[in-house]
Amino acid sequence: MRKKILLPTDFSENAENAIKYAIELYKNEECDFHILNVFHTSGFATDNIMVPEVAEIAYKSVKETSEKGLKETLEKFQEESLSNHDFFTISNFNSLLHSIDEIVEKENIDLIVMGTQGATNAADIIFGSNTVMVMEEERDCPVLAIPKDVNFKKPKEIVFPTSYNTHYKRRELEHLIKLAFNNKAAIRVLHVEKKKEHQLAPLQKINKELLEEYFEGLDYSFHLIYNVEVKTALDCFVQSRDSDMIAFINKKHGFIDSIFTRHLVQELGYKSKVPVLTMHDL
Repeated sequence: MRKKILLPTDFSENAENAIKYAIELYKNEECDFHILNVFHTSGFATDNIMVPEVAEIAYKSVKETSEKGLKETLEKFQEESLSNHDFFTISNFNSLLHSIDEIVEKENIDLIVMGTQGATNAADIIFGSNTVMVMEEERDCPVLAIPKDVNFKKPKEIVFPTSYNTHYKRRELEHLIKLAFNNKAAIRVLHVEKKKEHQLAPLQKINKELLEEYFEGLDYSFHLIYNVEVKTALDCFVQSRDSDMIAFINKKHGFIDSIFTRHLVQELGYKSKVPVLTMHDL
């Protein structure tokens, strides 16, 4: 079965880098890559700001820019494309999240891959406000965020942080499991506690045993870091081991088990040099 991957782009260098990463990551799989550019005009934001004729001219202008950018992007990557990869372009007059929601449902998208900084490249935009929004709000599809300046290398180690407080379903971890299996990558389960002597509660032990069951047949191990803040523990763990990716599940109800809040994702973004895979509870 062909994998369907959505690649939102604003034609920035970082967006292009994310496309390259996705193509390399799935070079041995049959894939349909859907390259999306969303455009808008300020005149459509509120009523009666533009007269119809001016609004139409503005619309045509930004639409032409979008379609031209997509054509150039398509030509560039088609030249280097493999026979098992097909590319499609989508120019959409809509908000980014609504466009992504529609395409995910219509095309049955398996994964969204986005760059972590957009065309503004502002220092205070870490994952890029759009990427953070999609990571948090898109509930029907995993999102892989590629940090600025990350060159592709085949993932050999994926860090999976968890509190063990939530019961994960196997299908919620399906993308992580397939990614690890296809790349022969190890999964390092990271748990952070306040004290070394802390004992897992009965429920936590059960959830840990479920992870052992789900990861059977893969290279995996459990790790404990204590007496340090989660963001510091994760950052140090990834850097010291030269890990290739971080994967976590963003729980729908109040981030119950996710050790990532938006604030933490942004703070990690200042230092993180590895892609982050966001999965969601189903």
